[in-house]
Amino acid sequence: MKIFLGLPVLAVAAYFLASSAPEAPTGFDNKTNGLVDDATHAVDQTKFDEVEQISDGLGPLYNAQSCRECHQNPTSGGAAQGGELRVGHRGPGGKFENPEIPINHGSEIIKGRSLVNDRAICPSGAFPAAEIQERVPDSEHIHTFRVSLNLSGDGFVEAMTDRTFVDLAKAQCDKSHHKICGQVLYVPVVEAPGQTAVGRFGWKDQHASLLSFSGDAYLNEMGITNRLQPDEVTNICNTASEPNDTPGSDGLADVDHFARFVRATKAPPRDAHLAGTPKARQGGELFTKIGCAECHVETLTTASSGTKVNGGALTISDAMANKQFHPYGDFLLHDVGTGDGIVQSMTEHYGKKMYSITWKGLSVPEFEKTANKIRTAPLWGVRLRPRLMHDGASLTFSDAIVRHHGEAAHVTQKFERLKSSEKDALFEFLRSL
Repeated sequence: MKIFLGLPVLAVAAYFLASSAPEAPTGFDNKTNGLVDDATHAVDQTKFDEVEQISDGLGPLYNAQSCRECHQNPTSGGAAQGGELRVGHRGPGGKFENPEIPINHGSEIIKGRSLVNDRAICPSGAFPAAEIQERVPDSEHIHTFRVSLNLSGDGFVEAMTDRTFVDLAKAQCDKSHHKICGQVLYVPVVEAPGQTAVGRFGWKDQHASLLSFSGDAYLNEMGITNRLQPDEVTNICNTASEPNDTPGSDGLADVDHFARFVRATKAPPRDAHLAGTPKARQGGELFTKIGCAECHVETLTTASSGTKVNGGALTISDAMANKQFHPYGDFLLHDVGTGDGIVQSMTEHYGKKMYSITWKGLSVPEFEKTANKIRTAPLWGVRLRPRLMHDGASLTFSDAIVRHHGEAAHVTQKFERLKSSEKDALFEFLRSL
């Protein structure tokens, strides 16, 4: 069911544009979406799947040894059920503050990040007395786990203009009479110093660019320094030359391969058989009727060929242009009552030198507003995720839905008034995504 009453002209025009645009390729077959050829995509996947060693620069603090370790269900680039730990506390005035975590018997304090790494490369034979494993101090009363996000199809998300998200947020707010108003957050594009763009990747929308996202994950999840994130979290036990990630014979560093791999992945497909059943179709109608589709937007469309995004650092190619895809998400930040109070650290995500750069349109107060907000979870591929919501704490669709409060309280109330058979139909629809 499509409702146009009360929507701005731009939103209505966007719908008709999406209706006529060709479909983005879908599949879990490890094949390219057309951005590159299959051979190039296979090379990029090899880099994405590669297991890092200490000699490569792994650590000293880290969570995983490969990108695939956190993004692999059902194939490379997918979601995962493991969770990373983030902590902090409230300082004077109630504002969130990052933790200060002592390591190596208190000889060093880890600051400027909310992430607490699960692993460390020492003590070891070479450094038998170095105790650098991070442990959460008693002072940190705010804590959450965050499951790894699906990356498949995110090249199409990156290929959307900032204006699309701004218009979507306005249409959403107007239509709901200000009950549901997604926040648009402008974030630094690390590879384009001084430029910002609308965040769309990560649970806090901390990145607009897949290259920025890759550089962030390489350092903070694997401890691999790179041209975007050149500073180690700690140098204790560190023996690898810096930066760890350097260009290969093709002129590309690993972060370039990671970003290109994700950009070329196909979007998650639906369960075609289940999607066509009367019960799932009824569930889809109920999904829209009770208001889930206000945030879990079914269809979005990429920009036209030649459009520059990521602060001008990326030009949309013909392969990615004017494609409609179906993420069932708006990629905006919302307060649905599950926020953890954590504000993302500027230095963690954008580098220790980020404060020496003047970023166009960057607003620290806007970042502060995100404390109790989480990016809408795109539901494409949700049938393959046994742990739901940002923290993985919900195990059934019913559990996840009833956790929605705040902006989504009225939608949850409508869900709870559904008949048992209607709820079953709604769950069948979700099982088809």
